Amino acid sequence: MRRSQVLLVGAAVALLVVLYAFGRTVPRSDKQAMSTAAPMQGGQGVEPIAFSELLETSKAKIPAEKLLQINTIETNVVRGDVKTQQIAAYKQLYSTWDSLNQLPVAAYYLGEAAKLENSEKSLTFAANLFLAHLQHSEDPRIAKWEANQAVALFDQAIKLNPSNDTLKISQAMVYMNTGEPMTGVAKLREVVAANPDNIDAQVTLANLAITSGQYDKAIERLEGVLKKHPDNAKVLFVLAESYRSKGDKQKAVELFEKSKQFMKDPELKKEVDSYIKSIQ
Repeated sequence: MRRSQVLLVGAAVALLVVLYAFGRTVPRSDKQAMSTAAPMQGGQGVEPIAFSELLETSKAKIPAEKLLQINTIETNVVRGDVKTQQIAAYKQLYSTWDSLNQLPVAAYYLGEAAKLENSEKSLTFAANLFLAHLQHSEDPRIAKWEANQAVALFDQAIKLNPSNDTLKISQAMVYMNTGEPMTGVAKLREVVAANPDNIDAQVTLANLAITSGQYDKAIERLEGVLKKHPDNAKVLFVLAESYRSKGDKQKAVELFEKSKQFMKDPELKKEVDSYIKSIQ
């Protein structure tokens, strides 16, 4: 999974940024390292906003000339009886709404274009747009709607490429961030059951075990992965965090130091050094 995807999917804790690609976000204090899960913006019991309501609210915020432009494009969508014309109109609406910084509405229209194009690439890109924004949405109804949109787009992409575990993991993280953690866990377990050697899914499950206080389960899972992948930096790093969370700082430091041996980025190694000092 690429670093950009990690930043898009977001995570329950800051460590998940490190999880897949060792980005720049290493926790800076013992309390920050593996604390509590992030707020579930669109959790269970929240009714998603209707797109018609979202669109009406967004239109009320934009200049009159832009509204006229948008209404004209919308008319073209309704009248267009050729799929290529509809795709073009949806993409034009996406660009217009994006330029107005109305990101949920923009993502909707890109998603509609992607559904018509029905390509794995376009569906995944649109799904990730929703996933990126719902992490920061202040309105749980909008976040829930965005989550539903992302799930549907990932579903369509997965049907096109059922062997793409990255899509399944990304979809699992949608559930993690919208108050349905067990659904997300089930999706990850499906990936692991079909492909036990999928490190991303294994480490994600271990990290979720850490956040729920199941340190021994995380350690057991990661120790098993480490037998096949003894030189994997992210496995070593999260295993170290498992021990740190359990209270075994000596073992944690040993593993953090070992993980550095397999990191290519010198700046990242410095950040890990700083983290080690913060927990000693």
